[in-house]
Parts: sequence; C-alpha cells; structure tokens
Amino acid sequence: MTEHGSSGRPGRWRSGAQSRQRILDTARSLFRQHGYGGTTVRAVAAAAGVDPAMVFYFFGTKQGLFAAAVDISAELPPAVEEIFAGGLDGIGDRIIRTLVENMDKSDRAPLATLTRSAPTHNQSEALLREFIDREISGRLRALLDTPDAEMRVAMVNVQLLGIAVARYIVRIEPVASSSTGELVARFGALVQHCLTGEPS
Repeated sequence: MTEHGSSGRPGRWRSGAQSRQRILDTARSLFRQHGYGGTTVRAVAAAAGVDPAMVFYFFGTKQGLFAAAVDISAELPPAVEEIFAGGLDGIGDRIIRTLVENMDKSDRAPLATLTRSAPTHNQSEALLREFIDREISGRLRALLDTPDAEMRVAMVNVQLLGIAVARYIVRIEPVASSSTGELVARFGALVQHCLTGEPS
C-alpha cells in the first residue's frame, strides 16, 4: 500500500524550499482534481517538473505527501503502518493506541479534522474520508477477508468516531481524561471483538 521511493538524487536539484513548495502546491491541486486514489507520486512529480525521487526525498511516501498536502500530522502515515504490522493478532489494541496517541499529540489528526470540519471544507473532508477508507478501513476489510468484513469494519469506525467525539470534541468524562493505557485496555478488546469475534 505504501509507495516508497529511492534515496538517489539524480542531477542537480533546484532550491530545496522552492521545490518542496512546488511539489506541495501541485499535490494539493491533483488531490483535489483526482482524489487520493487517483493521484500518484509519478503524476505529481511530472506536473511539478521534478523527478519522483525528489518527492520521496521530501515526503517519504505517497501517504506522507498527502498528510502534508491536507495538513494532517506527518506522524500519522507511519503510525498507520504499525497498526497492520502484526496482522490481526492484537490489532484492536494497536488501533486504539494509534488513534489516541495521534490525536493527543495533534489536533490535525484526521478524525479530529472530520468531526470539526465546517461546511466550507467539504472538499478536504471528502479527501480525508477517502484516505481513511483506503488506508485503514479498506486494508482492514482485506485483512479480514470475510463475508461480513464491511459490517465489522463499520462497527470499528463507530467506536473510533465515538472516542474521538467524546474525548476531543464534547469532552465526556471519564473518557476525556483517561490515560492512553486505560482506553486501550477498555476499548482495544471491544475493537478486537468487532473484527475477529463470533458474529452475534
């Protein structure tokens, strides 16, 4: 899922700051036009007039480029990869820990952005929804590979949105002031059951 690039830097590159900004501006435009799934690093590089290696040099992955383009935490893409690193075993705990740690550190986490988005930000909201669906929900459905995978992942999304709203928007106690460890202990098992438990 992650698009990685080479570390090579062919030719003579222009001013780093100017090149990075040009790539970012181009990426924002292409993401708006074609969505997250329809935009490739190669297309961004071509439109920005740079080598794809330069895009990877500045942003690491396509996911990192997207995070910068829509102003979400740069720590999110590698955190998402950690969720899937261990397969289904213990994935409930990893999902909750990633959500809470990411949102505690930054109000630019995707779920916070979605729950706070104003009507004027519909385009950004749509891009974030597509990112979450492709990079998290879609990968969860593929990992489960069961007839009810869509419903199981939807149940997980309900839990995650509920925590996001309760902890960061409405600030419902004791969820708002609970430690990360306590939330993982209480909600991790629930998310795990949604994904791998026997259907009710």
